[in-house]
Amino acid sequence: MKRLIARIWHLIRGPVQWRVLWLAHAKFMVGVTGVVRDGQGRVLLLRHRMWAEGRQWGLPTGYALKGEEFPRTVVREVKEETGLDVETGELVRLTSGYRLRVEVAYEARLVGGTLDIDPFEILEARWCLPDDLPEGVQQSHLSLIRREKG
Repeated sequence: MKRLIARIWHLIRGPVQWRVLWLAHAKFMVGVTGVVRDGQGRVLLLRHRMWAEGRQWGLPTGYALKGEEFPRTVVREVKEETGLDVETGELVRLTSGYRLRVEVAYEARLVGGTLDIDPFEILEARWCLPDDLPEGVQQSHLSLIRREKG
């Protein structure tokens, strides 16, 4: 039986193989987070309007667009949410997330722009030292903020 399946697989090369794979596997959304730091060692925290009350503080986040490279997602999301310009650095997390989501996080460095929050998504923005964070920061974001850098 395995030989028959392998033979059929080789006969249906190209787009048909990809369609079969697409139908047979889970579809994922990719959530991307930026750990944005400034030159003074502070991290950018946002109070997100759409997040649960009491857990609204976190890092800039968003979802990757189809075909978008994940470092570019960080740059785009930070710009959309805050008006700030960042440069992405080290990949610091790549993991499966809630249900059909992959979670990606990058360190990012402030390089310019003027803080101008998007009032639809963001209620407030603050630069905070890692040891002086507001109440209600997402637990998964705390570990990113306070992680040991090598």
